[in-house]
Amino acid sequence: MQLLDLTLDDPVANIALEEALLDEAESNDEPTELLRLWHLDMPMVVIGRSSSYESEVNGNQTNMDAVPVVRRCSGGAAIVCGAGCLMYSVILSYQNHPELQQISNAHDFVLTTVSKAINKLGVESTKQGTSDLTVGTRKISGNSLRCKRNHILYHGTLLCNYDLDLVGRYLGTAPRQPEYRQQRTHNQFVANLGVDMEALRQSLIDTWEATQARSEIPSAMVESLLENKYRCDKWNLHGQNL
Repeated sequence: MQLLDLTLDDPVANIALEEALLDEAESNDEPTELLRLWHLDMPMVVIGRSSSYESEVNGNQTNMDAVPVVRRCSGGAAIVCGAGCLMYSVILSYQNHPELQQISNAHDFVLTTVSKAINKLGVESTKQGTSDLTVGTRKISGNSLRCKRNHILYHGTLLCNYDLDLVGRYLGTAPRQPEYRQQRTHNQFVANLGVDMEALRQSLIDTWEATQARSEIPSAMVESLLENKYRCDKWNLHGQNL
């Protein structure tokens, strides 16, 4: 598996890169498998492909604080990333893993692997809901996926030592809630792993056996996606396909 340990300077470009890597994999003649790790030192709201900006984002607060809001290519609800939150993504090939074409298998496979990486650090995490990882009953990781013909992009958050107050500051009440949440507020529902981010990063690399380091990215694809999609209000605020 390839390893791309890279955070781009432009926060929004990091979201464009996720889709570009998936598109690049689709264009390759051979199956591609990749682990990407990145993080931001500043807050950014990332909303799901079908999320409602009006109901899921506190737009007045994000505007006031100049926090970027960007819509990703995958589903799921809005999240807030920032300092202390490790972002990961994996691209997996259906040729290598035909069972992942069933969505429930994709959730189980990826989250089991990520959970193993966490558990190696002495923290017991488990899958709850459709695509959450928890410690006890509190969520420490939210995840989503995007499927193409030959590959799947699966990505998510891992709260290490994150300012949990940012979630309630920038997000509204999630319209779709797993049963185990039991109507808890954001601060009552989410929690930090309390592990060193660099230790978690290395554990993920080891568990996924991502031994083929790469540094190049499909820059032209990223720039095209930024210009035609991820810097456009029609996409970010209204979800209109461009």
